[in-house]
Parts: sequence; structure tokens; C-alpha cells
Amino acid sequence: MTEDNQSLTTEFTLTGFTSHPELRTLLFLVFLTIYLITMVGNLGLVALIVTEHRLHTPMYIFLGNLALMDSCCSCAITPKILQNLFSKDRMISLYECMAQFYCFCLAETADCFLLAAMAYDRYVAICKPLQYHTMMSQKLCIQMTTGAYIAGNIHPMIEVGLLFRLTFCKSHQINHFLCDVLPLYRLSCVDPYINELMIFIFAGSVLVFTITTVIISYLFILFTIFKMKSKEGKGKALSTCASHFLSVSIFYGSLLFMYVQPNSVNDEDKDIPVAIFYTLVIPLLNPFIYSLRNKEVINAMKKIMKNL
Repeated sequence: MTEDNQSLTTEFTLTGFTSHPELRTLLFLVFLTIYLITMVGNLGLVALIVTEHRLHTPMYIFLGNLALMDSCCSCAITPKILQNLFSKDRMISLYECMAQFYCFCLAETADCFLLAAMAYDRYVAICKPLQYHTMMSQKLCIQMTTGAYIAGNIHPMIEVGLLFRLTFCKSHQINHFLCDVLPLYRLSCVDPYINELMIFIFAGSVLVFTITTVIISYLFILFTIFKMKSKEGKGKALSTCASHFLSVSIFYGSLLFMYVQPNSVNDEDKDIPVAIFYTLVIPLLNPFIYSLRNKEVINAMKKIMKNL
């Protein structure tokens, strides 16, 4: 390997949107709008949950942390996209690249566990309502949230550590708008088999555990709802779960489509549209999914607006 090729390991060029230079102004405005709405929506939801005492329940604590992680994901990715749309070199250093991936992976992993915790919370609330305050104690809520953050940090630590074993000598161009593992594997002149195996084991374990928790929780929820005799009770139970189920379906569906599809390491065509959806669109949608049909959140917002 030549010395010139070795020098390419220190910097990369993000070329995700270079194929449409005539659209850069439009893309800048679109992504800026998405970013501003995402930050206002998610951080506003966090502030609402923190300040409103009636929202200090396990479900809303999990939701507040989910909104915080969505904000983290958006902050790690969107500003760099906006900068690169009008930048000539679109360069990102190796360490900036790893830091971006770390924050992104942290947010996505923590989201998986928080969504699973929210599914368990809904299971207890619907299937065991009389035991809710005992089973979903403040201590358990803190433990589940802390566990989500611990797992969220361990996973990217492993992934980033493994990325440093690779040598990127094929090209300095990342055909993406962020430093994700799949585009980086394509640039490696070292066989990324070990990395692929480890990401399959660790990311697969996270997905299997959290998806299984969600599925089992919803199976019990549906079984309980079908046993209800009151139509009003069924409607209320379904309404309680609707927002979370929609968010879970969108989040896990996009992740599975991106990382579990066959030959995903070698298929570049679908990377960018799917990545835009789960890194930018989902954090944008979540505050609205959980707020627009949630009477408690709407009432809390109305109360704050009246006090202004």
C-alpha cells in the first residue's frame, strides 16, 4: 500500500447530494425547515414534559427522552448537510466522521430501547391497570431509561472501535450525506467481514430484543382488548396505543429495510432515501405523532399558552 493511499484515511468527502447541484438551494431550505421544526418540536416536547407536573409519568418520561435522542440525532447530521450543500470541498475528518456516527448510533440504539420500554408501559397500563403504579414504579422507570442510555453508548463504542481497524484506501469519497458504517465499509481496503459480523451480532441483538419486547407486549395488549366487552373501553385502549404503534412501525420498518436487506453493504441506490427518512423525517414526525392525538399533551400546551 502506498503512502498516498494511507493519507486518504484522515479525511473524507461527503458526496450525498452532489448529483443534483441545481437543487442545492431548494434542498438547503427543505433541510433547514425540517431541522428547525424538529428541534422546536422535540425540545419543546421535552420542556413541556419537564415543566408540567401531570406529565411526570413513566410514559411521558420515556417520551421526553425519546424526543431528546431525536434532537441529538438531528443535531449530529443536519448541520453538516446544510454546510456541505454550499461547501466546495465537503470534507469531514476521520475523527469528525467517527464522532458523527457515534452520536447517530447512540440516538438510534437508545431509541430502540426507549420504544421497547414504552411498549412495556402500555402493556402494564392496559393489561394490568390495577398494578400499574406498583409495576411501573419510579425506580423501574429510571432503571429502564438509564439502561437505554448505557446500551446506547456501549453499541457505538464497539462499532467505532472496530471501524479503526479498517484502512480506507480505495477512495476518500463517501457516497452518502453522513458517516454511516455501510458506506465506510465500501471504502475499506481491509476486508470488513469482522465488522459486518460484529454489527450483525450487536445491532441484531438490540433489534431482536427490543422488537421481541414490542411484539410480545402488543400481543398481550390485543388479547386483552379483544376480551373487553365495552366498545368504549376498546376504543380508549386502542387510542392509547395508536401513537406508539405508529411510531414503532415507522422506526423499526426503516431500520430493518436499511440494515437487514440482502446485500445491503453493496447496494448504494437505496441508502440515501431510506437514511433521510429514518435520520431526518422520523425525528420530525415523532413530536406530532405523540402530540396531535394526545389530550394530556394538548391540554398541557393550552395551559401554558394561557399563562403566557
